Amino acid sequence: MKSQRFYLVDVFAEKKYAGNQLAVVAEAEKLSSVQMQRIANEFHFSETTFIISDTMRKGGYDVRIFTPQTELPFAGHPTLGTAFIIRHRISDKKPDRITLNLKVGQIPVSFERDEKENDIIWMHQIPPTFGRTIDSQTMAEALNLRAEDIDERFPTQEVSTGIPFIIVPLKNLDAVKRARTDRAKLLELAQNGSADILVFSRETYKKENNLNVRVFVDLLGIPEDPATGSGNGCLAGYLSHYEYFGNDKINIRVEQGYEIGRPSLLRLKAERRKEKIDVHVGGRATLIATGNLE
Repeated sequence: MKSQRFYLVDVFAEKKYAGNQLAVVAEAEKLSSVQMQRIANEFHFSETTFIISDTMRKGGYDVRIFTPQTELPFAGHPTLGTAFIIRHRISDKKPDRITLNLKVGQIPVSFERDEKENDIIWMHQIPPTFGRTIDSQTMAEALNLRAEDIDERFPTQEVSTGIPFIIVPLKNLDAVKRARTDRAKLLELAQNGSADILVFSRETYKKENNLNVRVFVDLLGIPEDPATGSGNGCLAGYLSHYEYFGNDKINIRVEQGYEIGRPSLLRLKAERRKEKIDVHVGGRATLIATGNLE
């Protein structure tokens, strides 16, 4: 294997050493799937991405995404972080729009400026689909919570925008803090669908944010994820579908990762358009380091 250039990026981070860590490996066309999996396990971040070629195919860049244990068809913060690297380190033109060719399909990513002139990266996720609902007692047992901790005004439901997550509305921040997964119960949940879980509440650490979120993906080898673009895309679709804030249009700030020392900020937009819900997830990215795999 030849020396491979790689980049370390913090995604959904308002400053360095926050958000969700990502390794991006460039010029990976000659790496086998086995080699990619071994490299991802070596970095041991929640995900590592591989840019297969510096040139576009069908209008986009071919990219593969791996956790330490398996390949994924889609994931949120790897999509944003990889597009960030392509724009700033791979492409000569610094385009305002980049498309990634992922296993789930083509995902467009755009670059905008916020009110403070910071770059915000937005990805347009595929429309959400809504799956099974789960009763409060079953879900509470899987999270070591009480059934009364779950806000039953809204369903606990599996939602997917490429990767399915179980969306769990909790009554307050205290319940979010107390959530701890039970692996045996997760394995039971996984028999009928996803066991990746996103819990949320309206109570937040910072008053300028709208929701607090935690994400547990134990069965993928990630006990808790500090910032989850795919899961929050599912949440955005859920909030729109059930009109959580009073109507189907949302434009909110979501905090995640505070409980594990990686404070993150995600921006969610969603709106029903005809028969589908349009979902966008955005945030900032910061380059931390570059290097070579020998």
